[in-house]
Amino acid sequence: MPDALLGGRLHLHQPPRGAHRAGTDGVLLAHLLAPAPGERLCDVGSGPGIVGLACARLHPGVLLTLVEKDPALADLARTNAHLNGISAEVIEADVLAPGRVREAAGLVPDTFDGVLTNPPYFEAGRHRPSPDPAKADAHGFAQEGLDGWIRTCAGILRPGGRLGMIHRADALPRCLTALNGRFGGIAVRPVHAREDDPAIRILVSAVKGSRAEFTLRPPLVLHGADGRFTPEAEALHRGEIIPLS
Repeated sequence: MPDALLGGRLHLHQPPRGAHRAGTDGVLLAHLLAPAPGERLCDVGSGPGIVGLACARLHPGVLLTLVEKDPALADLARTNAHLNGISAEVIEADVLAPGRVREAAGLVPDTFDGVLTNPPYFEAGRHRPSPDPAKADAHGFAQEGLDGWIRTCAGILRPGGRLGMIHRADALPRCLTALNGRFGGIAVRPVHAREDDPAIRILVSAVKGSRAEFTLRPPLVLHGADGRFTPEAEALHRGEIIPLS
């Protein structure tokens, strides 16, 4: 049975439990950009497609491309697009492959108006990888992989195109370093599990080639003292349009 997201407006087949599965991170990222009808949007490292498909459901008329290197997950993304009646091109490509290889796979430079991405959260030497190969691959990559990942995102965006990204809060310095010289107008919104807890995630938006200043947004708190979603988090999960950037 597919999982229901956005208050039942999106249904998604996911890998078996124990593998990497999409959840709140994907829902938040899907709300980060608001592409207009006819704009080209790319979900880089899409897995089964939750982020791109959710964004396309929230903003009808977007021209969607999903990029995933794992053939099984790419097939699942195609299945999910068909299940939800959403037109999407699915490209099987390694985000960290050399440029000529990515371009041959269909990732053409200066193509997209918006890119959404949830990069692997760990680099080699910074964590203990999962014993599950697919989960380990989804969660981690080689040292300096984040810089290469963001370089690819910058390369496929048109000048003035927007990047939306979610990452672990402690990765903020590395994210800013990778964005430097490629993006401006960077806005960061911390995400907290509870109001008094440290941030666990960051939502980052940026504009390719911009010289606009950095902005730190108000925090997003996911849970109240009772453990339930806050009204804002609940509304995001229902699929209400709430600006996050």
